[in-house]
Amino acid sequence: MSVKTENIVHESLSELNLLYKNEPNARLRLRIKCLQLTKQEKFHSQEKIAIHLCVDYATVKRWLKQYREEGLSSLLTIKPKGKPKSIISQEVHDLLDKKVKDSANPLLGYWDAVLWLRNTHNKEFNYHTLRKYMIKHFKTKLKEPRKSHYLKCEQSIEDFKKTTQYLRGD
Repeated sequence: MSVKTENIVHESLSELNLLYKNEPNARLRLRIKCLQLTKQEKFHSQEKIAIHLCVDYATVKRWLKQYREEGLSSLLTIKPKGKPKSIISQEVHDLLDKKVKDSANPLLGYWDAVLWLRNTHNKEFNYHTLRKYMIKHFKTKLKEPRKSHYLKCEQSIEDFKKTTQYLRGD
């Protein structure tokens, strides 16, 4: 059953039209449009307003509740979500920093870092999480040895000949 809209809008329709025209943010324009439709009493339920604006019914309910309780200025501000918390603590960051810079006993790869943290410090991390974190904060990358030409040394030639004779069946 749909909830009947109550005319709770205190601003005049001309004020709302002016706000709507001057607002560059599309998300805020939808909120102002919701107030305009409520003020005009063009639709008899919040559900019909939601359908007209192509938003969820709960969104319209939340907007009108926020307007009733906190006013127009609160409705027309988008609150930032904030910086997401890092899964990796400062302690683990310091441990990884030391290990990455340790040339005597280096990490052999990202799996090695995951296993090292699990075995020595009892910290469990997802491979992809740790890999992205290390690339972002320590500028790490997987190292691959440069390919060397087989003519570079005599021992390589002998090894090459031995393996080719084995493969041919000689």
